[in-house]
Amino acid sequence: MSLPKIRVHDTLSRKKVELDPLEPGHVRLYVCGPTVYDFFHIGNARPFVAYDVVARHLRARGYRVTYVRNITDVDDKIIKRAGERGEAPDALAQRFTEEFHRDVGALCCVRPDVEPRVTESIPQIVALIERLIGNGVAYQSGGDVYFAVQQFPPYGELSHQPLDELKAGARVDVGEKKRDPLDFALWKAAKPGEPSWPSPWGAGRPGWHIECSAMAERFLGVTFDLHGGGIDLAFPHHENERAQSQGANGPRTFARVWMHNGFVNFGGGKISKSDESARVLFDRAFKARVAIERHGGEAVRAFLLTTQYRNPISLDLIVDGPDPATAPLRFPALEESERRTEYGYLTIQRLRDALAVGKPAGAVPVWPEADTWLTALQDALDDDFNTPVALSQLDRALALTNWVLDGKLDKSKDVKRRTLERLAENLRVASAELGLLEREPAEWLAEHRARRSLARGLDAAEVERAIAERAAARAAKNFALADQLRDALAAKGVEIMDGPRGTTWRVKD
Repeated sequence: MSLPKIRVHDTLSRKKVELDPLEPGHVRLYVCGPTVYDFFHIGNARPFVAYDVVARHLRARGYRVTYVRNITDVDDKIIKRAGERGEAPDALAQRFTEEFHRDVGALCCVRPDVEPRVTESIPQIVALIERLIGNGVAYQSGGDVYFAVQQFPPYGELSHQPLDELKAGARVDVGEKKRDPLDFALWKAAKPGEPSWPSPWGAGRPGWHIECSAMAERFLGVTFDLHGGGIDLAFPHHENERAQSQGANGPRTFARVWMHNGFVNFGGGKISKSDESARVLFDRAFKARVAIERHGGEAVRAFLLTTQYRNPISLDLIVDGPDPATAPLRFPALEESERRTEYGYLTIQRLRDALAVGKPAGAVPVWPEADTWLTALQDALDDDFNTPVALSQLDRALALTNWVLDGKLDKSKDVKRRTLERLAENLRVASAELGLLEREPAEWLAEHRARRSLARGLDAAEVERAIAERAAARAAKNFALADQLRDALAAKGVEIMDGPRGTTWRVKD
């Protein structure tokens, strides 16, 4: 079977290239995962969502995908945070690994095929460092081991930075024993109270960059197809990964294509936990957990897909008061994304209700307009994973569905039904590729209603009692009372919806 061609923007060559897997039909993908020392913020969430779409779409187009995303569970940041909290580094890392899984699951991301941890890959890391020393591109200094950047002439090619300029801005920090300011640590000698492992150079732990080189090689081979991560990782992390792996295994090894997603910007710059201006708002607004609890993970995901992955995306925050530490906060873009997600689930529920009655249409034509949007959606994803165009086609399909359900298609009953059947089939395909609208509509709508009720200060039990009273009034043909109860709820922001599944309700915006 011939597979569709996928085009990807390659950071190294600075152009779109056709994805041509080493093994025909099998894409090997490595994505840098989290350093688990804290909750991640909305900006951190973007690569998890972006590369989840990459894996989903490739699989939907018929490719076999081996998706590897690591967990960095030993690192300077973990050790520092554990010390601040009086907690063992491994316990803190395990706790935040579990929190990471909870939040990334709420963002509707599928688990990678392999999720290696640094602490489980120490033998492979040590072996890779030994090869680098043997090849003359790394050296021991005391109990540390460093990569000798000057011994790797292609250094700087990935991030498109000349070696001379990089050297001009480099420095040697206190306590480092490297020969050149550009050299970076592969192995760090043990310090009192820190996690350590035995090695030929003494007890210690790996440097950050060598970890990904070793884990990618362990699970994907010396050379693989795609490497993804945020643009902030292009230098120094990915530049160093490439140098290490090619220093050990030779030119043209390691990743064949590099993908980098853009920042999530706030106030003209990227969101960062270390940014003093954003720190006060991190726990109240920028933490992904907060946005998920306030708007739902699927709405956050949908927002992150409104801009193509390699472009920056802006997240505007409204602080409704003089003190950002206490003032009410709003993210208009997330609110809009939540409204669009609700519209999608209401449409799918309505479509399912319509198809639940009657018989399948059989061999009759489908209205052509309902049969073109999925092709356009998949073509957009084939072309460097253009999610904004894909989302516009999903919106088009939902609008078409409601248009047909509203009786505006001037065709026979069977053609209308067959058209709705096709729309339902294709919506399932699109949902699986984008990771949107995959849940049971009633379940998602109930959770959404609970979030909105909490935000509006509504008592859900009180609303349900009023709806039951209205149902009793209608059964008794007391329509004046039924209308009065409906209007009273509407004044509180509650919309009553009568349908074939009975009466449901939603909180109006």
